[in-house]
Amino acid sequence: MRIVTPGSVMSAAVEDNPLPELGPDTFFNRELSWLEFNRRILALAQDDSLPLLERVKFLAIFSNNLDEFYMVRVATVHNKLKLGLLSARPDGYPPAQLLAEIRRRVLEMVRQQRDTMREVFARLEEHGIHVTTITRLEPAQRDALRSYFSEEVFPVLTPLAVDHARPFPFISNLSLNLAVVLERKHSKNHHPEFVRLKVPDVLPRLVDVGRVQRRYGGEGEVAKDVFVWLEDVIAENLDMLFPGMKVAEHFPFRVTRNADIDYEYEDDDVNDISSLIEETVRERRFGPIVRLSVPESISKRTLNQLIHQLRVDPERDVYTIDGALGASSLFELSSLDHPELKYPVYVPRIPAPLAGNGDLFSTIRQRDILLHHPYDSFKPVEDFFRLAARDPDVLAIKATLYRVGKNSPVVEALLEARDNDKQVAVLVELKARFDEENNLEWARALEHKGVHVTYGVEELPVKTHAKVSLVVRREGDGVRRYVHLGTGNYNATTARIYADLGLLTCNRELADDASRLFNRLTGYAPLTSYKRLLVAPEYLHQTLLDMIDREMAAARAGKPARLIFKMNQLEEDVMIQKLYQASQAGVQIDLLVRGLCCLRPGVPGVSENIRVLSHVGRFLEHARVYYFQNAPPDQRVYLGSADLMRRNLYNRVEVVFPVLEPNLQHRVLRMLATYLRDNQSAWELQPDGHYERVIPREGEALVDAQQMFMLDSAGIDALP
Repeated sequence: MRIVTPGSVMSAAVEDNPLPELGPDTFFNRELSWLEFNRRILALAQDDSLPLLERVKFLAIFSNNLDEFYMVRVATVHNKLKLGLLSARPDGYPPAQLLAEIRRRVLEMVRQQRDTMREVFARLEEHGIHVTTITRLEPAQRDALRSYFSEEVFPVLTPLAVDHARPFPFISNLSLNLAVVLERKHSKNHHPEFVRLKVPDVLPRLVDVGRVQRRYGGEGEVAKDVFVWLEDVIAENLDMLFPGMKVAEHFPFRVTRNADIDYEYEDDDVNDISSLIEETVRERRFGPIVRLSVPESISKRTLNQLIHQLRVDPERDVYTIDGALGASSLFELSSLDHPELKYPVYVPRIPAPLAGNGDLFSTIRQRDILLHHPYDSFKPVEDFFRLAARDPDVLAIKATLYRVGKNSPVVEALLEARDNDKQVAVLVELKARFDEENNLEWARALEHKGVHVTYGVEELPVKTHAKVSLVVRREGDGVRRYVHLGTGNYNATTARIYADLGLLTCNRELADDASRLFNRLTGYAPLTSYKRLLVAPEYLHQTLLDMIDREMAAARAGKPARLIFKMNQLEEDVMIQKLYQASQAGVQIDLLVRGLCCLRPGVPGVSENIRVLSHVGRFLEHARVYYFQNAPPDQRVYLGSADLMRRNLYNRVEVVFPVLEPNLQHRVLRMLATYLRDNQSAWELQPDGHYERVIPREGEALVDAQQMFMLDSAGIDALP
């Protein structure tokens, strides 16, 4: 089925030659490509030109990313290995070989991370911030920590012995634990006893020694910005937990489990779906183990005990780490109040059309408004919902919610709208990975207020990832609809750190399509078609292919032809084949892909005309932009929620929308030009799969895209 677009003449003029075959020479493995993305995050932590606490933050992000990678992607490969499935992907990696290669690369990167941690910690000490060991503390400080342990840590701990009467306890996902080996002091029997001790996650992982001193006294100067790891405090005071026993040895360990939920249901009843979500989220912590992390210093005795009890493969699943386990806890350190060690504070701007104008709806009637977050404030989006909730002329509000955060001004506005007797309909995506519980809580709050809440689409058991809202307002000349379309979530917190684009409009055709979309989402309308919106899974994929065909036809006719696509990930087979075909036809293709990219650029005879750049920096690149040089003017620039991945094109409700006003199209092209000229935070994908940092040529001006956007949210002037 093809989208209805005015004046479309898509693939008729394109020569009928087959798509290139995909194989290991033309298709990178998805998981290995993602690891290269995380390597670029690590490179930020290694960059000594960045403020120190920002480097700490990137060290934490690196570890946090790895945790999710193992919980979802590595877990999937484990399942394939367990089921005896061979790889069906063009990269050709069998599961066992892929797991071995993942482990090799991760261990290498973690070693680099630990070297960087030591270097950063040493630099922090020059600024009076110390992450240290208890043995380096003054006696008075150690006494205060012992009192802290006795009063605040000891009551929370639950030692679990393992013997013939007490089986090895369950180890929850991402929990940090101590494996303690004990011996009886006054017994001739030296048979060791094993105890598992969970490090409580309700307490700070990095213990502030100065705070402990102020609370529990002790002589000497109070420490400032001195921290020790909580597991070290526990280990130092194990004698209080096991009187009459001798602590023979103790080592921390941490497990990562399969946390990818497979949502399968046959009944579309709302209560059943929400109950399913609750049940599966609870089950997440019981998934099979895919990684056991232990310190390099662990004894063979304790390691063998853990391997035996946890039933892990020592050659595949065990990761020995130099230093503290679970370095995502470094987020605690990066949040210290030391502005001189962080990026300068950036205050997002209010776009000129909205500055000093209290009548948002009137402004939207005059022109479409393009927002580039976080450079442009997210406040206009919040105002859009808040004003709609309070405006007596607003009749109805409809919205899709994917990840909204714990404190959501948008959801609060929807609740207020219901208090003001507005019709409110919301599609809440309960299956947003790792946000299920939060979304379920908001969904129930909305339902309690009388909001029409739906959780999915009839006949489409897929996630709704589209970012769309619709306000219906009664005005002097009739009813008018106002629409917000975005590339990012309705989340005020992430809008400060994610680079996204949003459009506020009352364009009649876009509003008609938004109304049709919501009818499709909340009712029974499987044959819905759209004039302007490209909607997945029914229409988006084929329409993009057709539009690439049109660019190929232009190239074959001797015209300049160009595609510029910006996205988070690129993995879908047919789209990659089509891009190769376009390259062979002479189309110049620039791909701005932040994360994983399975397309291999620079392959002779296949992809010489394709360049792939990745941008990593202070803000997370999250916007999706699709530019077609030879399309009709009203189909030349698209923004949207969809990456070029199988899940987005086939298994999600996604919306890609056109930028119709020429001045806003020019702004988007300026943004793309800025990214393409970036020689400070851009990395270029090489034909062998590694990325090289783009460096300025001699005499070339320095361009950092994100820095440019902080000065002007549209960036530089012209598309090269």
